[in-house]
Amino acid sequence: MSKNKSPHTDSLSPLSGRGLGEASGEAVGLRVAFKTLGCRLNQYETDALVTDFDKAGYQLVSFDESPDVVVVNTCTVTNQSDQKSRTVISQAARKNKDAVVVVTGCMANNFKEKLESQDNITFVVENNRKSSVLALVDAHFSGEILHPNQLPQDVFRYEPVQKSLHTRSAVKIQDGCDNFCTFCIIPMVRGRAVSRPVADVLESVRKTIENGFKEIVITGVNIGRYEDGETRFEDLLVKILDVPGDFRVRISSLEPDGFGDRFVELFSHPKLMPHLHLCLQSGSEKTLLRMRRMYDVGQFRKTIHQFRSFYPEFNFTTDIIVGFPGETEEEFHQTIEAVKEFNFSHVHTFKYSVRKGTRAERLENHVPEKIKTARSLQIRELSEENKLRYYQSLLGKIQNVLVEKATKTKASGYGDLYVPVEFQGKDIQKNTVHTIKLTGFSGEGERLVLVGELVGLCV
Repeated sequence: MSKNKSPHTDSLSPLSGRGLGEASGEAVGLRVAFKTLGCRLNQYETDALVTDFDKAGYQLVSFDESPDVVVVNTCTVTNQSDQKSRTVISQAARKNKDAVVVVTGCMANNFKEKLESQDNITFVVENNRKSSVLALVDAHFSGEILHPNQLPQDVFRYEPVQKSLHTRSAVKIQDGCDNFCTFCIIPMVRGRAVSRPVADVLESVRKTIENGFKEIVITGVNIGRYEDGETRFEDLLVKILDVPGDFRVRISSLEPDGFGDRFVELFSHPKLMPHLHLCLQSGSEKTLLRMRRMYDVGQFRKTIHQFRSFYPEFNFTTDIIVGFPGETEEEFHQTIEAVKEFNFSHVHTFKYSVRKGTRAERLENHVPEKIKTARSLQIRELSEENKLRYYQSLLGKIQNVLVEKATKTKASGYGDLYVPVEFQGKDIQKNTVHTIKLTGFSGEGERLVLVGELVGLCV
């Protein structure tokens, strides 16, 4: 869908009407701003779009720098996500009334018709066409009539990230989900599970490393269910770790089912970082059944014990949903006990949010908002206690830190265990890895970080 917008024309070519360099074919003088909400998969897809626009000659700017194009990559996993997405869209359009406003991501799938009816949005692009946003924008500035529905459908069409908003880069191996948990709308906005061919994944890894990234994150919707021919997730991980080069590998959010000793043993590889975001959602067996999760607490416990027996300091983070329909005080208490037992260093807490079209919408005994808020606060406070206890256990230990921010006198980034670390050092460069001895803390609560002393430069 396209509204009649009048983009800035200060540096437009009289031949093409879109600022094209006559010989190079690059966009001259056009500025683009991005905003991403939600998961790491969204972050990766935005970074891939940033690369596309950068190669085409667009200048990357913020919302406050009068962009000609604004791309909002939305999230719709909860009501709060929807509200944040709506707020960002409104702010972007209000600040840049003459800009082309492109809304994509999961909210574009979930509320497509409603978004298309808004006068402040130029284009609404669904997830399966997101990779072609540049072609849509280029056509607009060329004066061509191109509807988003005419864009090719390919969830793996993204080029390896070169220009990024982040220090590390993700590599997408999978999209969609077949689990259909009762609370989740992702299968409806991302589609059924599909895996990227092995050869394409490995080529993307190689090119991403060639582009200068020292850390890659394996991402998707349900990556543990990766399957390409006879190659499963663990097989693919082995192939990725065998790619030549000096780089680190992380695994993004993972469902806690189907893994055995072989997967645990892979973490002995020096490239594979000892951290997993393993989604528990609830510590109550009854709640997990109502959620239609593919595991139980006993299986989750076994997985945690497998890893911790192999690597006692292994860092687990998780997601917890509080106030799921029918959740009793006893069931919530079981979640509290599970969070304590498993010693997650961070818990991403969600208050249950009704998603229309899901099975949970039809469940009985929905929990009052006041109770959900109180339970959420309890989990957040417990998470902060866990974090402090876990960080205390790391004092005196060594972490290899990938620098994400740096000034003339200090730097910060994340260590092997995916813990935030700050340290002093002169003229430290971003995207370098330094060996740090952990000596203390800084900040508190959600902003608690480890402080360390520089031991040496890794790479």
